[in-house]
Amino acid sequence: MILDLVPSTNPILKQVCELFNFESPQCDPDKLARDLKDTMIAKGGIGLSASQVGLPYRVFVAGDPKDPDNIHAFFNPKIVDITGDMVLMEEGCLSYPGLFVKIKRRESVRVRYADPRGEVTTEVFDEIPSRVIQHEYDHLDGIVYFTHANRYHLDAAKRQKKKLDKRRKSNYNILNKR
Repeated sequence: MILDLVPSTNPILKQVCELFNFESPQCDPDKLARDLKDTMIAKGGIGLSASQVGLPYRVFVAGDPKDPDNIHAFFNPKIVDITGDMVLMEEGCLSYPGLFVKIKRRESVRVRYADPRGEVTTEVFDEIPSRVIQHEYDHLDGIVYFTHANRYHLDAAKRQKKKLDKRRKSNYNILNKR
């Protein structure tokens, strides 16, 4: 099922999420993983946390939407190591559509997480997957991605979004006058 994203003003986006309890599950973990994956794909994302759909659990999915079989579900993830150079790259977020901000993140993470069956594994992710995991992990701690940006990059991104929003509105008005 495709879930609705909460508005960017929803306080859940800035709260620390609770652990998913496999002993007494708050919901069906398989269904939650499937719904997050389906929603992420439908919304055109490469990652999605449970908090973005209004669920306060430490769960997210990440992966290439063109390769759904390789989208991972991360329950109760813990970043156990973060290495490599700091890499500056543009990031977006489904909760803040159209706001693409340059952010520095490490190029590699080692993360311990459970799958929907509760089986724990530790894995290393590099480059884009590493960045997505760091971004989604921040969501679980109530940290919004653009708080990592310096003022210059954030202001530039906001100006660009404003310009694009204005252009979209203008195009919308032109199309509706026909």
